[in-house]
Amino acid sequence: MVRRRGFYSFWRDFDEMMNEMRGDMESRVQSLLTETGAGKYLPTVRGEDLRVDVCAHEGEVMVVADLPGVEKENISLQLINPRLLEISAVQAQEQEAEEAGYYMRERYYGTVRRAVELPEEVREEDASATFKNGVLEVHLKKVEEEKGTAIPIE
Repeated sequence: MVRRRGFYSFWRDFDEMMNEMRGDMESRVQSLLTETGAGKYLPTVRGEDLRVDVCAHEGEVMVVADLPGVEKENISLQLINPRLLEISAVQAQEQEAEEAGYYMRERYYGTVRRAVELPEEVREEDASATFKNGVLEVHLKKVEEEKGTAIPIE
């Protein structure tokens, strides 16, 4: 018996591969910039830094993401399809920090975007999200399974 992999698992594997390649490239560039001293003032944008928890409860899927230092107005949520939620956020840098002379800079600013695969299909309707103390919480109602209609046999 041949087991087929689902469409979403292909994209999850692809996303993991791209994150790994991006991380490798960023570490090489970062080490080059550190060695030359040229990277002191450059922003770092790392999508894999957006950590999420996804859990399915009765009738809903909940996604929780940590977005410290981000303002609510700078967060965007989009349901790409019934099993894929995109979270993007912009962390703005204060102008004063730009002018300061840094010796080391590990905190990042810029745009972070992540597509989160959901365990079950969800509906757009009745979706809600809250953002408090740097924590984004998204509640999505699951699509109800069609039970079908019984057909009488004559």
